[in-house]
Amino acid sequence: MKRSVYGILILLMLLLAMSVFSGGSQDEETVIQFAGSGGYPPFNFINENNEVIGFDVDVAREIAERLGYELEYVTTAWDGIIEGLRAGRYNGILGSMAITPERQQVVDFSEPYYYSGAQLIVRNDSGINSPADLTKRHNVGLVTGTTFAQDAEKLGVSIKFYEDDNQTLMELINGRLDAVITDRVVGLNAMSKIQGGDNLTLAGELLRKEECAIAFQKDDPLRDTVNGILKEMRADGTLAGISESWFNGENITNP
Repeated sequence: MKRSVYGILILLMLLLAMSVFSGGSQDEETVIQFAGSGGYPPFNFINENNEVIGFDVDVAREIAERLGYELEYVTTAWDGIIEGLRAGRYNGILGSMAITPERQQVVDFSEPYYYSGAQLIVRNDSGINSPADLTKRHNVGLVTGTTFAQDAEKLGVSIKFYEDDNQTLMELINGRLDAVITDRVVGLNAMSKIQGGDNLTLAGELLRKEECAIAFQKDDPLRDTVNGILKEMRADGTLAGISESWFNGENITNP
């Protein structure tokens, strides 16, 4: 009889442990994680309350809500963000990542959720009016791991790499760089908001247009589900509304 009672107690303890473990798994299944650098205003950046906000974050939150999940927006260094995705540290990269053939070899992309392009930014007093004015003696700042490196290489300039565009643009304002290449919208946002931004200007037309999309692990079925949601958001005006709220009424979600 004692052995029977002891066995029942052991069984109850095992069932309790399994219940607790199962509850934890269910909690994890209610969260979806998208990643960005956290240093790319106004797309994804940390505000004064230490919260990550921006256009990308709002798009991610809407997708999560339509999937029935709670969003956890992960910030991580851009130069290792793809490896983090491939290692399964988050479900996708929703951080203004441009589609390139090189990236398509290692990740799958959703359909584009916005369109922009590479822009040269200089100081008003630089004497640089277009990319054609640059030479190898000019120092141009870029964020490590971005597609803008190919633009700088074509221009034949001296390249300096930084962690995010907060650093590149402040270096430009302070005279330690001759120019910066970044996303056009990022540049316009910086020029209107950061101290010294009124001393910057766009030099010439876009160097190159870009399609930005959400990156997923290869063959992840989540991509097709998210594509369906993006089409819904485009059709019902939600995607355009998020864009207009962040970019002074401009819709950057159309080609």
